[in-house]
Amino acid sequence: MSPVEVQKKTTSRTAKLLTDAVATMGTVTPADAHRRTMRMDIHDVVRELNSTLGPTLVAGLAGVKDRKLPIRWAKPDGPITRPEASNRLTFAHRQWTVLFAADGAAVARQWLIGGNPYLRENTPISAIREDRHSEVAAAVQAFVTGNIDM
Repeated sequence: MSPVEVQKKTTSRTAKLLTDAVATMGTVTPADAHRRTMRMDIHDVVRELNSTLGPTLVAGLAGVKDRKLPIRWAKPDGPITRPEASNRLTFAHRQWTVLFAADGAAVARQWLIGGNPYLRENTPISAIREDRHSEVAAAVQAFVTGNIDM
């Protein structure tokens, strides 16, 4: 099996595990997402993000230029992320978990890559890279709850 085939098989398996894990949680609050993400190894966090967003978007939100770096981070014996990248990755994972539980994978992905009126039409990916975490978290909650009065 080629390395690309192995990566695709691993990504597919990871996506299924993530789907099953979040589906069993029911409604996911920010505290639930935080608890789940903080109990995960950073390699697993990156692997889940890679499987749902792809390594190019993961590199973008982490603030790194090398789009292959998230693939290396996702390996159990891969390099450790820098603290600022790790913070962005765990934050993004928490927000993605809340969005996924509320509306599914496709909507969660689209929400993260689309312009957002709560973020001055910036994408949540760029806002996470810029460490505007409180703004992104508020925008996630507004989207999930339907509360437009932010």
